[in-house]
Amino acid sequence: MRFACDTGGTFTDLIVEGDDGALALYKAPTTPDDPVLGVLDALALAARDRDMELSKFLSQGEMLIHGTTHAINAIITGNTAKTAFLTTQGHPDILVLREGGRIEPFNFRIPYPEPYIPRALTFEVPERMDGEGNVVLALDEAAVMDIIGALNAQKIEAVAVCFLWSIANPAHETRVGELLAQHMPEVPVSLSHILNPALREYRRASAVAIDASLKPLMERYLGSLTERLTAAGFQGRTLVLTSQGGMIDAMELASEPIHAINSGPSMAPIAGRYYASSECTEPNAIVADTGGTTYDVSLVRRGRIPKTRETWIGQPFRGHMTGFPSIDIKSVGAGGGSIARVDDGGILFVGPESAGAAPGPVCYGAGGTLPTLTDACLVLGYLDPDYFLGGTLALDTGAAEAVIQEQIAAPLGLELAAAAAAIVEVATENMVQAITEITVNQGIDPADAVLIGGGGAAGLNSVFIARRLGCPRVLIPETGAGLSAYGATISDLTTEFRSIYFTTSEDWDEAAANAVLAALEAKCQAFINGPGAGAAEHRIEFGVEARYASQVWEIEVPLAASRFQGAADLQKLIADFNAAHEEIFAINDPSSIVEFVGWTASVACKLTGSGGGRLAADGGAEHSGSRQIYFEGAGIVDTSIHAPAQLTPGEEISGPAIIETPFTTIVIDPGASFHLTNAGSINITP
Repeated sequence: MRFACDTGGTFTDLIVEGDDGALALYKAPTTPDDPVLGVLDALALAARDRDMELSKFLSQGEMLIHGTTHAINAIITGNTAKTAFLTTQGHPDILVLREGGRIEPFNFRIPYPEPYIPRALTFEVPERMDGEGNVVLALDEAAVMDIIGALNAQKIEAVAVCFLWSIANPAHETRVGELLAQHMPEVPVSLSHILNPALREYRRASAVAIDASLKPLMERYLGSLTERLTAAGFQGRTLVLTSQGGMIDAMELASEPIHAINSGPSMAPIAGRYYASSECTEPNAIVADTGGTTYDVSLVRRGRIPKTRETWIGQPFRGHMTGFPSIDIKSVGAGGGSIARVDDGGILFVGPESAGAAPGPVCYGAGGTLPTLTDACLVLGYLDPDYFLGGTLALDTGAAEAVIQEQIAAPLGLELAAAAAAIVEVATENMVQAITEITVNQGIDPADAVLIGGGGAAGLNSVFIARRLGCPRVLIPETGAGLSAYGATISDLTTEFRSIYFTTSEDWDEAAANAVLAALEAKCQAFINGPGAGAAEHRIEFGVEARYASQVWEIEVPLAASRFQGAADLQKLIADFNAAHEEIFAINDPSSIVEFVGWTASVACKLTGSGGGRLAADGGAEHSGSRQIYFEGAGIVDTSIHAPAQLTPGEEISGPAIIETPFTTIVIDPGASFHLTNAGSINITP
């Protein structure tokens, strides 16, 4: 038995996979003050469903895979450790100056953003390497000891070290790490050449600063998770999801917690890719994961999930760059708990603020006082107040109507239903814009892509989104209400290794390139023999970051093989680079010299099967009938209610209709139609 748990801002999703591959889905409210409690609550629901004591249930678990927003929440709220930044003397402003420019270059009312680590906690170390790895200035160990004294005096909780050209020669960083370990043994340290051996000083510096600041927090969190699971009876392996779309052991992640920043959201495209390949014919898929707090959008492009190294926490240029490759996800504050408000100018806004899990929407009856998207959907009739979460949470329709009337309808001069519909429309437009950014910017026409809806709130307006974008089809998978958790069940144990070696197509050194690839492959093999031992299968994929001569930025190109064997292999690599450049930028220049800079090897170990498990019957077969629902342009319409268990696969049904399960509601407006697929998904024609 395996457990996959995704802790979101509002709900904690749990998928239990039995030894026979059968799946069961559970949702429990997230507990922001103690996220581990939300995980245990979800597991307790699963245990009760089986009439078992929690300890006995957990003892049957082989592994627990956990996705968490704990790291990103800590950064956003400023609850990270007090961290010092050590850098080469003369270069103290790496984190201040950042990378890029200003979003509004002539708007001087916007203050310059603060660096991730305060300038007062930046310390300059006398040392210097050049780009070839030669020592220009020897490390001044006496000065380092003085700095260590200052760190102890200021009660520093973590230390980040990033020296110029440490990727060419790490000797100085290594020695400083040894001195810190000797004289500050309780303080965690991150070294840039180990964590992120990549070009560009700011990206390495930002990565190492973020990583160090998260170490005390994530060590406590993941330590608490494993200890409390063990105390509750779990004896299996605890793994945590990463931003790269894989998973690693919990305590290994604690040593490099930067990988957990986009932990949960990275799994939705993994699941989306599986469903797109098995149930869809479109070449591309838009994967939208709608939670209570955010709307996360990603792409599956001809079977591949795009990654980006341009991941910013906050606004580009004003926030902080992670410096690490991660699945390209666009997140906006447009979830079920997004708060609606009317400003002084009479303009309606929805999000980005969210009511979250505590107090939640007004209709939850838990103290919420501000109208949300969920409240609006209840007022419109989309949600059954007596069947939310399978009837475990009764919704207060009257409270939702009252708050929308007072705070939205009255200020806008609208009828109640029209005001609720306006909230849905604005939220829909916010989601459409997020999709437009991630598709059009990558050369994808939404009209050529299927929209895969995931998350408990996905079905409320996915039809509206698809119609607005021109998508020919919407697919709501059977596991859509817990899409990220399902993605975790089919994810692999993964890691990536990087190395810097500069060569060009004109001055090509095949032997040196092969030596770099061999070293990377050896690291991958060590991972396979270590954490990946016993895996059902594994794969290693190689890539190179390349650019035309005189270009500033590189793009990553997959390598066809693990080694180069003659001029033909080099020519194929050049051709692949030209093709990738044209796909991204719509131009290429085959006559130009190509520079190869960074080399990568990623390893994936499959610990389990490849997916395909089905959810057990949800007990909603008797939940049917009809109710009055308001649709924009059609008014109040008597709408049929369906449970998936009642539907015949392949039978096309025209809207208006509502499809309900204990965990999600799918709205089919009068202009759309749908059918149940053989795999249990809802296939909608907008």
